[in-house]
Amino acid sequence: MEAGALTLPHGGGHDEHHGPPPANRSSRVDAPTLGMLLFIISEIMVFGAFFTAYFFIRVVQGAEWPAEGTHLPQAIAGVNTAILLSSSLTMHWTVMAAKADNRAGMRAGIFTTALLGFTFLFIQINEYVHIGFSPSDSAQGSIFYGLTGLHGAHVFIGLMLLCFVAIRVFRGHFSSAHHRGLEIPGIYWHFVDIMWVVVFTTVYIL
Repeated sequence: MEAGALTLPHGGGHDEHHGPPPANRSSRVDAPTLGMLLFIISEIMVFGAFFTAYFFIRVVQGAEWPAEGTHLPQAIAGVNTAILLSSSLTMHWTVMAAKADNRAGMRAGIFTTALLGFTFLFIQINEYVHIGFSPSDSAQGSIFYGLTGLHGAHVFIGLMLLCFVAIRVFRGHFSSAHHRGLEIPGIYWHFVDIMWVVVFTTVYIL
């Protein structure tokens, strides 16, 4: 070693760091919420594929909608829309109750939301039973069942999330300081409601 060379202690004069570097938090949105938003974006793309087929039949081919000899129950679907939108309001009420440490409000809100969701799904299934046509009868029938069935599957998934959340609510897991586990399923439920408004408007009304 040359004269005057500086001998550094082990580690090169700085603290050692073991393991991977800390994650870069460039986003102002917390990771769980960001993950749910990215998932919702991917689901919008899935719905977009079905809407593309819908508009291809109606706009490009100019086919009659619904198919000749078939009828869509607009009144029943309208009632179902009101039910699902009401569930979005009760979900928002549940989150607000959590932020206010209102445990009774949380319990009533999550129970009402789940009840409205199951009611929507029951009416949708009953509509399938009595609608009078099947997916194999026409391209219009395939798209109708595809869009409404895809949405129904999302409602079912949302209801499973709500059931898990309801268990935690009745066990007293949420408070004004800790309610993220309630907000994130709520974001998904609001997405399901908004998507139904789009489906209802395009399939039943236009």
